Amino acid sequence: MKGKCLIFSAPSGSGKTTIVKRLMATMPEQLAFSISATSRQPRKGEKDGVDYHFLSAEEFEARVAQDDFVEWEEVYPGTSYGTLKAEVERIWASGKSVLFDVDVVGGLNLKRYFAEQALAIFINPPSIAELEKRLRKRGTETEEKIAMRIGKAEQELAQKDGFDLIIQNDNLEVAVDETVKQVRAFIS
Repeated sequence: MKGKCLIFSAPSGSGKTTIVKRLMATMPEQLAFSISATSRQPRKGEKDGVDYHFLSAEEFEARVAQDDFVEWEEVYPGTSYGTLKAEVERIWASGKSVLFDVDVVGGLNLKRYFAEQALAIFINPPSIAELEKRLRKRGTETEEKIAMRIGKAEQELAQKDGFDLIIQNDNLEVAVDETVKQVRAFIS
């Protein structure tokens, strides 16, 4: 069974997850969230099978060897993320479209894999300075991690033209409204 996919990517701190959550709340009968697998440790409050499928590095490598992933990558040294084929099949079997919230490389890989079945959306932040401000406001990252994420953000912004649609997130309400409009048009 084949269905449609919505792929959301953006640099860390762009507001992507907030937009995705609002979209899901607006269209729960049409969309289901694809829970990514990761080899990183859960953060405080995260639950296995809800926020991510948490796998050890060894389990992750074994699943890669078994061809269980649509796509995967080592996003940061020693930390891999990926999309399990079983997760996509589960959502399509329920009659819904799959919604992915992934990093930029993962988003471009998913777009290549699903081609016309997918709408790849890049959430564009107001600026690198605003991204840094948002990351600091989270209070969850060390200075080293913030610097690493900002460096990665600059590389990711250079790839935004590979996406079908770029949503500018200067104003959250405007960005959410535009996203809902575009997603409804794609699904119907």
